[in-house]
Amino acid sequence: MASSTTSPSSFAVVVTLAILVVFTGSSSAQLSTSFYSKRCPKVFSTVQSVVKHAISVEARLGASLLRLHFHDCFVNGCDGSILLDDTSSFKGEKTAGPNNRSVRGFKVVDDIKAAVEKECPGVVSCADILAIAARDSVVTLGGPNWDVKVGRRDSKTASFSAANNIGVNIPPPTFSATQLINRFKAKGLSAKDMVALSGAHTIGQARCLSFRDHIYNDSNIDSSFAKTRRSQCPKNTDGRKVLAPLDLQTPTHFDNKYYKNLLSKKGLLHSDQQLYNGGSTDSLVKTYSNNGETFFKDFVTAMIKMGDIDPLTGSSGEIRKNCGKPN
Repeated sequence: MASSTTSPSSFAVVVTLAILVVFTGSSSAQLSTSFYSKRCPKVFSTVQSVVKHAISVEARLGASLLRLHFHDCFVNGCDGSILLDDTSSFKGEKTAGPNNRSVRGFKVVDDIKAAVEKECPGVVSCADILAIAARDSVVTLGGPNWDVKVGRRDSKTASFSAANNIGVNIPPPTFSATQLINRFKAKGLSAKDMVALSGAHTIGQARCLSFRDHIYNDSNIDSSFAKTRRSQCPKNTDGRKVLAPLDLQTPTHFDNKYYKNLLSKKGLLHSDQQLYNGGSTDSLVKTYSNNGETFFKDFVTAMIKMGDIDPLTGSSGEIRKNCGKPN
């Protein structure tokens, strides 16, 4: 009869497998607001100082830094891959359709990284810098504050094809509300999260190329608003050079005016106005329009959840010395 005694080596294998089962797919659980408390206690104040200065020079950079974090997280997780420059061995994400001549703020990120490296060399990831800078941008422009979870590590590569795959990752401005809900759901975010995160469009600007179809072809748009935008965005103009504020009223102040614009059918993008177009998200738009505190609370919840999308932790990835290239 075979012995029923489990050998030490077999037991070790079983324990190892059990640990893997527990932690596989739960790397976000390893993120913590106190991750750098001992190794880089001044990281948050250092990032904040650079962000505040950048926004004081150009307010639009607040929206740009927030968008960098979003576009990073939606392509293979919050891993800093969007910051990598092209190399001879791979094509990065910067020139993919949703990012090309659109995402910006890379110099600010480099400035933040340089400042943080002086404080604590080789400790803070570029992915974490994006998450912290996004929060600081919102706060600097009048929005809510929250404790940012950190501990992400940086990817060693980027994916042009993944960033360019609008069918899977970054949603385009042509999407319907249903398509937006499904896309965010695939990333672990609810319809409420999607509507709250869309409120980030209360700051920043969009290219004519992104809203031209909406102002010329859609019917769910205020006629005077459409006329004004058409005068600035003619059909035959270079749609990449002309910009318009996403929030008609307070484009450099983080508030709930974005939702009030939607109620007046003055959403700049097709995807914006789809949130208030007779569908399931109408009630949330009304709620956020009437109650800025509720919007802020739900936005914070959604931002924290978005920051949890597939981070690299533990021994995965690396801590880049330069955010634009792997070590």
